[in-house]
Amino acid sequence: MIRYIIKRLLYLIPVILCVSFIIFALMDLTPGTVVDSMIPSDATPELIAAIRAQYDMDKPMIYRYGKYMLNFIQGDLGRSDLSGESIMKMYLTRLPNTIVLALTSIVIAALMAIPMGIRAARHAGTLTDTMTTVVTLIGMSMPAFWLGLMLLFAFSYKLGWFPASVNGGFKSLILPAFCNGLSMMAGTTRQTRSAMLEVLNSDYLRTARAKGVPERRVIWKHALGNAMIPILTTLGGNLSHAMAGSVVIESVFAWPGVGRLTAEAIMSRDTKMACGCVIMTTILYVVMILLVDLAYAFVDPRIKARYIRSKKPRKQVEA
Repeated sequence: MIRYIIKRLLYLIPVILCVSFIIFALMDLTPGTVVDSMIPSDATPELIAAIRAQYDMDKPMIYRYGKYMLNFIQGDLGRSDLSGESIMKMYLTRLPNTIVLALTSIVIAALMAIPMGIRAARHAGTLTDTMTTVVTLIGMSMPAFWLGLMLLFAFSYKLGWFPASVNGGFKSLILPAFCNGLSMMAGTTRQTRSAMLEVLNSDYLRTARAKGVPERRVIWKHALGNAMIPILTTLGGNLSHAMAGSVVIESVFAWPGVGRLTAEAIMSRDTKMACGCVIMTTILYVVMILLVDLAYAFVDPRIKARYIRSKKPRKQVEA
């Protein structure tokens, strides 16, 4: 298992190189630079040239990228060109907010999706199954920003139950977590239904029922346990995406997470901040996917057996 983990982590090197170069190239191709807001309206050509030289804007993009990656190899993400603050410090300050939002959202999604998917699979072809399909189809079709705006309009503007922006309290978490959870719920419900349909008619379930095992235990332990791999894959992918920062949700609800920080850096053309956030997000995303892969071993013993190195048979001593 250790070799597998090391191998997966080594894959981070080419991934980081690719995503960092892409973000640098895209930021360079985008009209405008970070120094545009720093140049006074009455600046002379000499002053403009001096400001651009201070931020290496007079040099090619490949030079600035190489300089940044050289500092990154030494463990330095650099400082924001706008605020001058440490990029790592700003990222770590926003990361706990993103983690809280992601974990709350995935719990809401799992609590809604798994029971709905199981019920739809047990009543396949009935009105319950049809209604579940309609609900999940609507959930997958609704854009997250539209759902967030509707929730703000209904529960903040009309009813006044929840704040429209972050005020530091628990109520500020409910609307963004519920919006994010609903977006995750639709796909997870469909995956749960599909996985449960494959195992509900299995022989081992009929054997368990014949032995007198209660139906509730047959469904929630035997059937769900064997259908958990694809469900865990869907939930793990959603959690990884949310942990990396949901730009849309955080922007709509003004949630101070890493997704919003990245969006603000891109809008202000702060290339160093944007690249640093993307690199840290990439590392976090790959690590989360790795943890999901390792979690398969706790769900399915067959997968766990692949991680365990087989012992070499001992040579028999001739008599």
